[in-house]
Amino acid sequence: MLTLHDYLPSLNGWKVRVLLGHLRIPYRTKPVAIFSGGSRTEDFLALNPVGAIPVLELEDGRSLAESNAILTYLASGTCFLPVERYLNAKVMQWLFFEQYYVEPVIGTLRFWTLTGRLDRTAGAMVEGRRETGKRALAGMERALQSSPFLVGDNLTIADIAVYAYSHRAEDCGFALNVYPAVCGWITRVAAQIGPGYPVHSYGTEAHPDL
Repeated sequence: MLTLHDYLPSLNGWKVRVLLGHLRIPYRTKPVAIFSGGSRTEDFLALNPVGAIPVLELEDGRSLAESNAILTYLASGTCFLPVERYLNAKVMQWLFFEQYYVEPVIGTLRFWTLTGRLDRTAGAMVEGRRETGKRALAGMERALQSSPFLVGDNLTIADIAVYAYSHRAEDCGFALNVYPAVCGWITRVAAQIGPGYPVHSYGTEAHPDL
């Protein structure tokens, strides 16, 4: 059976949980206490030398890190990853977009906001990420004005990946209502994903000094 090394509040882990659930792939979860050194142990670093979750451990002991790489591995041969060359590349385009414009920008601002770190972070860094986040949402708005999903008419791992942090952008001060096409897409993706995948709050271990 697959083992998912995970931290529940992580939306990178959430992406993988969603796809595993929709593909009906059985797996076990191994929680990683990332704020108390759980991702810095020798055993964990043997799975992912960078020391980050999620990590998918295969039945044969091999491991795969980086959430979007895990999504690609799991989705291969399924409706969530088109085989046709161009559409497959478009999915990759959005996965790269997510890792450059969404997760390190909206995801980081959200983490800083929800764990009380925002006021302690350099203002120029915060403003730079806010501008990049607006650019990302504006780009999504333009793309989604002519398509119900990021790649054509069906939900793919591109939607799951980009949705994870962008649908929580209001947690860190972005006004989603100024992006009507994005809001419509969020509604469609949420309906496709269904209610069984809650977003968990950061626990006290994420901000022990608050």
